[in-house]
Amino acid sequence: ESDAGDYTCVCGDKQSTASLAVHALPVLFKEELKDEEVEEGASVSLRCELTKAAPVQWKIGSKVLKASDKYQMREHGTTAELVIHDLEVKDA
Repeated sequence: ESDAGDYTCVCGDKQSTASLAVHALPVLFKEELKDEEVEEGASVSLRCELTKAAPVQWKIGSKVLKASDKYQMREHGTTAELVIHDLEVKDA
């Protein structure tokens, strides 16, 4: 999208201008989350991969998770990761 704009070719005192529009592709899941079974007290890492880098939001049900000692969120390029520490039965 940052390449959109007016481009001009200049030759001496002549010029030609064209406008370039770039339509963004939607962000899709290249690799979806996988189900996990983990013992109480352990940590788990949930990962998904997108078709392009984009901000993500992590939720449990309708509750939006925020970074804390329990929840750690990372984004590396097109990979989004949620690490949940000190798992409890209620985290299922």
